[in-house]
Amino acid sequence: MTRVAAIDCGTNSIRLLVADADPETGELVDLDRRMTIVRLGQGVDRTGRLAPEALERTFAACREYAAAIKEHGAERLRFVATSASRDAENRDEFVRGVLDILGVEPEVISGAQEAEFSFTGATRELTGRDDLARPYLVVDIGGGSTEFVVGDDRVLGARSVDIGCVRMTERHFVRDGVVLDPPGEERIAAVRADIEAALDLAEQSVPLSEARTLVGLAGSVTTLSAIAQNLTAYDPGAIHHSRISYDRVREITESLLRSTHAERAAIPSMHPGRVDVIGAGALVLLSIMERIGASEVVVSEHDILDGIAFKVAEDAVEGK
Repeated sequence: MTRVAAIDCGTNSIRLLVADADPETGELVDLDRRMTIVRLGQGVDRTGRLAPEALERTFAACREYAAAIKEHGAERLRFVATSASRDAENRDEFVRGVLDILGVEPEVISGAQEAEFSFTGATRELTGRDDLARPYLVVDIGGGSTEFVVGDDRVLGARSVDIGCVRMTERHFVRDGVVLDPPGEERIAAVRADIEAALDLAEQSVPLSEARTLVGLAGSVTTLSAIAQNLTAYDPGAIHHSRISYDRVREITESLLRSTHAERAAIPSMHPGRVDVIGAGALVLLSIMERIGASEVVVSEHDILDGIAFKVAEDAVEGK
């Protein structure tokens, strides 16, 4: 077992995993897993730049994570940055800040790399299960983008498209800097149109129709699972490998899109940082299920973060 640390910095959240990993057996023992909503992608779709306040929120979280990594004595750290920092003109400022705090440069990975990490993290522990047909379609709904990966024992196709929950919310559900509650049918239709166009793009390189099991990752999907189960608090153990039917996803999505900020905030399992963006995230999942005809989605708490940790451990074993 190798003690490793992995950080995944996305558009909406930054997450840390410190774990003991054995890449040969696929065993991963969590020591510290945490998430902070920093909204790094605030305004990027409109301005093309990372906002100063968004950078400071992210750097504050990095300082907390640096202390945790030191406390646990992780031997190696890998920091992966995704959609928002790929898109920003001033991403060098972000890179310098992370390097100063954590001693490593963030890797601004491609959408294809992001998708492969997500697939590894989500499916490594599913190997050998006979109740889940393969190939899998792993869908990672982030803040700025959504990754699609179809694979069996290996990746058969992957694509990243720009339909994350933050991007869709800011593009269509905000007027004069204020989130509309509820957004109204015309704006929902506009989000739908963007999602459908993005799914057309994804299908050009990913054989979506070949998938037999849909595996959903990240905060939008896990929050929907918590709502579907009527959890009184967010419970990763109850959420991991839970299943949500298409009918239930549709019901929850429609309810979220009709609700006000106060009504969504009152949901016991709702993270405060997801209150304004959960409707758009749910709509992305619903649209994917409709496109491929999925009767249910299998929800995974293990995702790109776990895939990064496995890769760090593999590199350590190989002496890279």
